[in-house]
Amino acid sequence: MPLTPAVDPSIADLDPARALFIDGSWKPATTTFEVRDPGSGRVIAAVADGSASDARSAVDSAAAAWTSWRSTAPRTRADVLYGAYERMRADLDRLAGLIMSENGKCEADARGEVTYAAEFFRWFAEEAVRPGGAFGESPAGGTRTIVTHRSVGVAALVTPWNFPAAMATRKIAPALAAGCTVVLKPAEETPLTAMAIARLLEEAGAPPGVVNLVPTTDAPTVVSTWLSDSRVRKISFTGSTNVGRILLRQAADRVVNSSMELGGNAPFIVTEDADLDAAVQGALVAKFRNGGQACTAANRFLVHEAVLEDFGARFGAAVETLRTGPASDQRAQIGPVISAGAAARIERVVAEAVQAGARVSHRAPLDPDLTGHFVAPQVLRDVTPDAAIASEEIFGPVAPIIRCSSDEEILTVANQSESGLAAYVYAGDLQRAMRLAEGLEAGMVGINRGLVSDPAAPFGGVKQSGLGREGAREGMLEYTETQYFSVDWPNQG
Repeated sequence: MPLTPAVDPSIADLDPARALFIDGSWKPATTTFEVRDPGSGRVIAAVADGSASDARSAVDSAAAAWTSWRSTAPRTRADVLYGAYERMRADLDRLAGLIMSENGKCEADARGEVTYAAEFFRWFAEEAVRPGGAFGESPAGGTRTIVTHRSVGVAALVTPWNFPAAMATRKIAPALAAGCTVVLKPAEETPLTAMAIARLLEEAGAPPGVVNLVPTTDAPTVVSTWLSDSRVRKISFTGSTNVGRILLRQAADRVVNSSMELGGNAPFIVTEDADLDAAVQGALVAKFRNGGQACTAANRFLVHEAVLEDFGARFGAAVETLRTGPASDQRAQIGPVISAGAAARIERVVAEAVQAGARVSHRAPLDPDLTGHFVAPQVLRDVTPDAAIASEEIFGPVAPIIRCSSDEEILTVANQSESGLAAYVYAGDLQRAMRLAEGLEAGMVGINRGLVSDPAAPFGGVKQSGLGREGAREGMLEYTETQYFSVDWPNQG
């Protein structure tokens, strides 16, 4: 059934003024902050604004619950996660509506995110009951070595606004599966989805204190409070590289176990033997999913000169058909960017690129009567590898195309970025595609496909795109510490 943005009664049911979820209870704060629909600018909720005191209370709750939760049978923890999965699937319409209202995503993107987010609960419900470990004889004999993994403790989770459901479940699910308790700070732009997910976990049987939620407009104070607390043994952050550096410095003071999923600058490579129709379709997904507001979004299109004009024309024609509009427009394929500041920054980046010699070759129409934060999808040509727009994460619906003449040049240009999160390769010869992929300094490479995210795959980057992995078996191990027992075992005979 077609959706409209979540109506006020749906949001009111969450009781946003009591958005602090601590020790199994929903609580108010001394102040609230406004959440706005980026598609219209309309205020949709006044949300409890957590403080340092609330942050400490959340840790009190999580620390008290950890002893019991880490000792809870893996099957019981799995049942809670699977219950949350079932509830997310059943509540898809309402959750998608919340995302559409506070994030501005079009209906297809919002529904896709909820489905993807729910899969993390299912995947880690399955992983929770498959504990890893090892047993073996020491090389010198006389002992046996038992290796096990134990819960790291209270985990502080900090999530961004661009995927308010998926980024929360991608962190909460492995933490709970491993036996950790969590304190979560969602982005101030999108706290309502986090509230809804916390409620689903409560309904699924998560005991009081296992999941705690602190929305806030003072993220530095809340997160610093957590990082300075000796009971917090894990920080998992998704966001900008600059903020990640700050958090890593703070985490270093107590040597806190850290996972960082930071910025990206993904190259999208098209070789001269690529299937151009497939490449265009993959490019539309890699660039324009969520309006380009994804750390995995294609940021630079490195196209072999032999197919540059053909690919550019086909891709540009497809971009011109994209419809931009608010979530209430059921035909919209591209929603607003998150804020007026974001829209202004993207327009500035494009203007500077044009001033430096690039040209806008294709541009989708944009209704001048739109009142939200909208940027027209567009393609830039004549962009040079050293252009500022090729080194800056655009985080919007703008696709710069760079001419390359060989695989060697493609790799040189692709790897000159300090980021190394995702990359995409379209090539007709699979071995050639694999050779290019192996030469790329990126944690994830989509080969002849424009999507790399999967709960069963280890998501993460290299270089300054972060530390650690989310998803897959590796995702749960991020919330554990390895311990081994050396057991006296005298040689016989």
